[in-house]
Amino acid sequence: MTFAHYIREIGRGPQGSRDLERDEAQQLYAAMLDGGVPDLELGAVLLALRVKGESLAEMLGFLDAIDQRTQYLHIGGTRARPVVLPSYNGSRKEANLTPLLALLLQRFGVPVLVHGLLEGYGRITTGHIFRELGIMPQASVAQAQTELDEKNLAFLPLTALNPGLHSLLSLRSRLGVRNSAHSLVKLLDPFRGEGVLVAPATHPDFIDLMRSLLLERSESALLLRGTEGEPYANPKRRPRIEHILAGSSTMLFDAERESLRALPNLPEAADAATTAQWIRRVLDKQVPLPLPIANQLACCLYASGQAEDFNQAKAIVAIEACGMLTGGN
Repeated sequence: MTFAHYIREIGRGPQGSRDLERDEAQQLYAAMLDGGVPDLELGAVLLALRVKGESLAEMLGFLDAIDQRTQYLHIGGTRARPVVLPSYNGSRKEANLTPLLALLLQRFGVPVLVHGLLEGYGRITTGHIFRELGIMPQASVAQAQTELDEKNLAFLPLTALNPGLHSLLSLRSRLGVRNSAHSLVKLLDPFRGEGVLVAPATHPDFIDLMRSLLLERSESALLLRGTEGEPYANPKRRPRIEHILAGSSTMLFDAERESLRALPNLPEAADAATTAQWIRRVLDKQVPLPLPIANQLACCLYASGQAEDFNQAKAIVAIEACGMLTGGN
């Protein structure tokens, strides 16, 4: 298989390049995932896509290739659909609260699968904080399935879920820039569409593309602007949260735009130990739960089917988390 054709089409810059058709994109990304593209051509493809920007058809083709190479889990016998939290960015400035959202969902009886990286690349990852909380990564999909069935919470590294995608993600350290894989991992649902994917967009422009992808694939998902790219709502100011189901999108919460009346009580530092200690205090109701995360929790209960409707989901969170909440209405 030669790759000059693909590079010639996508490598002429933002004005002269042509988007690949979905089946072309699937074939190209399949070869990339399988390690079948030589380094020179692989680097050219990744940088050409970054300069050009990925089209909807290309991203759908990439996801088709990923689907064929992903190790999948099955949903258990619980009432709720499992919630999937893709955690790949970690935190630099603020504490990473993805583990808090996962543990809250577990407490409310919702199965939670967190998939992500073990490597931090200078950031505080969910894996670092989970380790402080005594939650270790699972070495295989089978182990993650057992952990999920028995404890309703599992953390599965991408190396076990899709090794080829992990290899493409790791190229950032060699190339110095991100590539398509950094966006694609946030759309990875290891339950073949049966889970509820919490899809965090890293910037406003990408939200529209993510929405189109989720709608086209008829995914069940919650779409929001991620906090530093992580799948939890900004604890200082709630983002817009959309529920995507069966090819349609519904806004559950609009973005907060008013000036903050008061800052929520957050960890004093972003390191893993401090964040884990703060999370324990929130779960023990010693520290109030930021309202934006409570709002997101209600969205997850509703989307997963743990609550019959959205009003019930909000009421469950308000009642069960009584004493944990802080912030407005």
